[in-house]
Formats: sequence, structure tokens, C-alpha cells
Amino acid sequence: MTAQQIAFVELYASEQKAAVDYLASALGFTEVAESEDEASQSVLLRQGRVQLVVTTGPCTERFIEAHGDGVADLALGCDDVAASHATAIAAGATDLGTSRGNPIVSGFGSVRHTLVPASADVSPPAGHAWRPVSADLAPAPRIRLLDHVAICVEHGSLDQYADFYAAGFGLGRYSSEFVDVGGSSMDSVVVRGGSDDVTFTFVAPGSATGTGQLNAFLDRNGGPGVQHLALLVDDIVSAVSEAGQRGVDFLRTPASYYDLLAERFPDMPERIAGLRTTNVLADRDEWGYLLQLFTRSPYPRNTLFYELIQRRGARGFGSANIRALYEAVERDRLTAR
Repeated sequence: MTAQQIAFVELYASEQKAAVDYLASALGFTEVAESEDEASQSVLLRQGRVQLVVTTGPCTERFIEAHGDGVADLALGCDDVAASHATAIAAGATDLGTSRGNPIVSGFGSVRHTLVPASADVSPPAGHAWRPVSADLAPAPRIRLLDHVAICVEHGSLDQYADFYAAGFGLGRYSSEFVDVGGSSMDSVVVRGGSDDVTFTFVAPGSATGTGQLNAFLDRNGGPGVQHLALLVDDIVSAVSEAGQRGVDFLRTPASYYDLLAERFPDMPERIAGLRTTNVLADRDEWGYLLQLFTRSPYPRNTLFYELIQRRGARGFGSANIRALYEAVERDRLTAR
């Protein structure tokens, strides 16, 4: 069975108010509802078709102690939940029981997948006693979709995870890439569902003993986990400008990068100045081009961060694109020492 969509993403946070404020005030999400029981307090936020649940409470303590603030659940919408559950278990997933009536299976590291019925509508996760909240007036929505989820795993494990997600969730291999920058390297494989609504980019250090950003992430995160969530926008220059004014801290790009963009993108010279001003990166594939920029992590252990991405026809993840991400984060890591 094939996973049809990412129904919601659940983040475990050590400080709920700070985590919610960042997503709402800085990234423009709207607080929709809240729920509470003996083990947890959750806030549901939404923008476009992206649903994020921020949870704190006793049920989160073990995860946060081991990994810090981050994604604990990538809920997958399935056309047949029972059949999808059976397929995942047969492929090697661990049955983690149920949550609010929905089956849960293991994914990677401590991240799980709650399996829910696929839906054309964006609706609150079932099973919670959600109470609507009257949030402050949100800015005009910029984010439309969750473009992809980047997942950092151990050196040498990419084939294992790609095979598992193909057999268990119907996510086929889409592309792969190896990047070597300044003695530090990254290997990657992208798996994607047939509808393109579920895309996981698995990244791993090229060496088990290296000191690059991915090795550092695995150390800080206590093993595999979600490195970043990529959020699709229609106009990235405006989105980045607005988010920056609201407090989002983005990575910086060297000025020399933009001196070469006019050669790489001769059909869009008028946009180079805007990209330079906002530090936005660009890449091209055979279908078109894409623009992207990455935030610094807003969380105490410097784990999860976010990406804004705009696509103009581009469907994949070209080598220049992946290299730009790696180099940008690597520069930031080295200069922060």
C-alpha cells in the first residue's frame, strides 16, 4: 500500500509557548485549536495544507531528553489504514500500538508514523478533544504545502531505509546524490509516493567518523531524526522578507554566489538582485528551476530547522541544489565555532 499524504506533523517541544510563538508569529501559521489530557497538551497550527501539532507534557519527556525538541510523528494518510498497517509490519516496522484509535508504526530513530485515513480535506487529527482558539490575526498565508521532509540517518544506512519505505509505504526511489565539500561529505536518496504528496529526502554522512554537519546533527539529536521541514511558497522573496521581519533567522549566502547566478540563469537577470538581498539560493533541473532558503534552528539543541522553497517547474533535487544546502549549513557551522 502507498502512503498518500502527510496528514500532520507532530513536534515535541520543551517550551510549548516558545515553539508555538515561533511558528505563528515568525512563520505565519495560525493557531487553530488546542487539546489537553493527563499526558499531553497540544496546539494545532495550520497554514495552507500544512498541519503542525506542538505537544508538551509527560509523554514527551523521554523523547526530548534523548533528542531535544523535534519531530516525533509524521502521520501518513492511507487509502486503507488496516492494509497499510499490515504492509508496514510485514516490511519490518514495529507495531507501536494505537493512539486515539489510530495504529502507529515505527519509522526511523524515535520518529513514528501514525496511520490515518487519507482525506482531500484538511481536518484536525482525529481523537483529540480539540477546542477552537481565538488566535491573533495571522498574516496573509505564504506557505501552501509540505514540499518534503529531510531526514538525517547514520552512515551506510541509506539503502536500508530506502528499501524499508519502498516495501512498507510504497515510496519509490526518486533520485540520489553524493556531495563532497572541503573534506566533509554527504550521501542522499529521495523516496517519493506516486502522488508526490509524500517526499522524504534521506541524508547521511559520507563517513562514519567525520566532523561535518550531519555527524554533528546525529550527535546533537542522539541518532536519526528529521533535520528539516521544507515548506512550499509561491513567492519566496516576499516570504523570506516578511519572515525575516518577524524574527526568522535565515542562513547567509556569500556575495560571490550571486555573481555566478547570472551565468547559470541568463533568463532571469532581473531577479538576481532580489535573491541577493534575501540570500535565496537557486537551482535548475530539466523541468525548470527552484529557489530555496534555510533557517537556523530555533531550538535549544540546534536540531530541527526549516526551509522555504519555491518551484517553477522543477521536480527534483539537482546536484547544485543539494550542494548549496550542504555548503550553506557547513559555512554556518564553522563560523559559529
